[in-house]
Amino acid sequence: MKRVSVDIGGTFTDCFVAWDNQYVEGKALTTHHNLALGFNEALSDACNQLQVETSTLLSGVDSVRYATTLGTNALIERKGPRIGMLVTSGFKSTIPLSRARGYGEGLPESEQMDIPNATRPQPIVPIPMIREVRERVDYLGSVFWQLDEDDVRLRIRELVDAGAEALVVMFTNSVVNNAHELRVREIFLEEYPGHLLGSIPMLLSHQVAGRKGEYARGMSTIIDAFLHQTMYHGLGTLELNLRAQGYDKPMLVSHNSGGMAQLNSTDALQTVHSGPVSGVAASEHLAAATELGNVVATDMGGTSFDIGIVDQGGVKHYDFNPVIDRWLVSIPMVHLVTLGAGGGSIARYDRLFGSLEIGPQSAGSDPGPACYDRGGLKPTVTDADLVLGYLDPKNYANGRIGLNPKRAKQAIEEQLCDDLDLDVAATARLIKRNVDTSMANGIATELRTRGYEPKDFTILAYGGNGPLHACGIANALGVSRILAPPYSSTFSACGAGNVNQMHIHEMSTWTVLFNPALKAFFSDYDGFNRNVEELERRGREDLLRQGMAPEQVKYRLELDMRYGNQRVQTAVITELSRLKSQKDVLTLMEQFHKSYGARFGEGSQSPEAGVRINTVRVCSYVEQPKMTFAKLKLSGKTRPPPAPQSTRDCHFVGHDQPLATLIYGEDALAEGTQIDGPAIVTARATTYLVEPGWTYHAAAQGGVWFIKK
Repeated sequence: MKRVSVDIGGTFTDCFVAWDNQYVEGKALTTHHNLALGFNEALSDACNQLQVETSTLLSGVDSVRYATTLGTNALIERKGPRIGMLVTSGFKSTIPLSRARGYGEGLPESEQMDIPNATRPQPIVPIPMIREVRERVDYLGSVFWQLDEDDVRLRIRELVDAGAEALVVMFTNSVVNNAHELRVREIFLEEYPGHLLGSIPMLLSHQVAGRKGEYARGMSTIIDAFLHQTMYHGLGTLELNLRAQGYDKPMLVSHNSGGMAQLNSTDALQTVHSGPVSGVAASEHLAAATELGNVVATDMGGTSFDIGIVDQGGVKHYDFNPVIDRWLVSIPMVHLVTLGAGGGSIARYDRLFGSLEIGPQSAGSDPGPACYDRGGLKPTVTDADLVLGYLDPKNYANGRIGLNPKRAKQAIEEQLCDDLDLDVAATARLIKRNVDTSMANGIATELRTRGYEPKDFTILAYGGNGPLHACGIANALGVSRILAPPYSSTFSACGAGNVNQMHIHEMSTWTVLFNPALKAFFSDYDGFNRNVEELERRGREDLLRQGMAPEQVKYRLELDMRYGNQRVQTAVITELSRLKSQKDVLTLMEQFHKSYGARFGEGSQSPEAGVRINTVRVCSYVEQPKMTFAKLKLSGKTRPPPAPQSTRDCHFVGHDQPLATLIYGEDALAEGTQIDGPAIVTARATTYLVEPGWTYHAAAQGGVWFIKK
């Protein structure tokens, strides 16, 4: 297998290369003005390790896969086209009202509660760019009011004259009858052929999101249209960069659904958060290959801390209505919780509460933390780690980034020490304690609100800063073992290389498997099976268009189920591809019953309230070759640590005085090596911090266990 996988983050661009049986990591600072420059530098780093020319490598790999934050950055900066929108007559205020909660979406809970100071985000589509069209379809899909085609032509003309650079069509109940939306696109092409308006896109809401809920479906389509141009040109530039270096195959893009597809089969909305989702995909593959059981994936990079759940029972945790930036959308997206707690997160003093706050603002890659010596003046988590003695100023990121301890101390001293009435070392300890506690609380909250206990999970600590803060997080969380997986600093990039070519299609449904009032079971098997067949057809066509053979395509049926009108939904993966009898219905209900009990406790099930399917989801995919993970279980065989390279005084939370800490190099990653803390292992792309009271155990393939004594 020869493959290049890239994760372009807010601070670093990570590159993971599989070259036959060799796996190497490359890393570079992200160049936001031109993503290709950072990619080229990271790829060059990997090629130097392989001693292969870049052009030779790119001409020899089977694929290049990107996970990128390009769409996320475009939303933050509000860089996008002027959008016009067509809606059903009488629904002009659906988007501006935003279910009356638009002021709070995407904000911390403390700000959501501050209703007197609530402000809505600047709308992507201003009210003057929304036009009503005379048409109406009811909830069953019956046409209540025929589409007025003359009215459509007039409204499109008005939007084009007003300067619309992209058009969105969002008609009520179009997911159950899309005829009117499809006819609008035909009219648009009749009135404005491509040779008149060029590449102005028209997006139809039923094609972007398949579930009911006009506001979330409308916002999904708006954001897709807003990012369309940026993603097309940004990823197009990356593809041209590959062409110039000898790569002639289709570029593949990771999706936030946990799969990937060719660039020409990717919606812009599917790329948002695709980097962290790739890390969850890598965690899922690692857990299955090495029998780790339940896993919580934690990715601490330079900008954020991302949390995902991998259930050993195969349950897929999706966000049914994820919030992207400040807007609620409706797409199948692997569930993630993101905290503003990365290495570049800025520490500041909150004068109102007299406390130290970390993030969510980040110094990013430009100018970066103060210690990067690139003009950054604000203290960050990385500055605190350097002051505490954890980082080697001359050997950070394999020596490619020199750190300036004086700048780090100056930033902390000038902006925090006086307000906190602490010296520099005590302030740095407080920064580390606060950020570790914040991440631990995030993990505990995420697991417990979903019916899990942290002690039942293996916590994976990856990302450039994951192994550095692993013990501190575990101390705050109250767990005694954490695993830093192989290739931990580029683990999300590794995951981008391991996902399948995949498309997910879904539709809302009102399928009552058991009606307690009538004591009746579901019997419309043909209707249910037709829905599944239609979703399979869409996925199959997506994959065939990308050159896949029909016999390669596989399907996975997932159902979002609930008891009665409960708000809590559970995603159930079933081996049943069709329902043919009451026995199949009972089998499905039993599977849901067990899954619910495993998550929320046996006896918490409520079949007397009825059992319902809210969403039918079909995952269509083609299996791709994957890298092999070695078994990472702790073995009884241990070896003594190598000779330390040096000793350094380091400061630790809970210790007022610095402790003499042994410093080891990459030879400490040899399988079986055991080191008692305090100690530091400085590897090529990350730093492993073994805090007092912890033991470091090197596993196979560069994985590391942290075990509390």
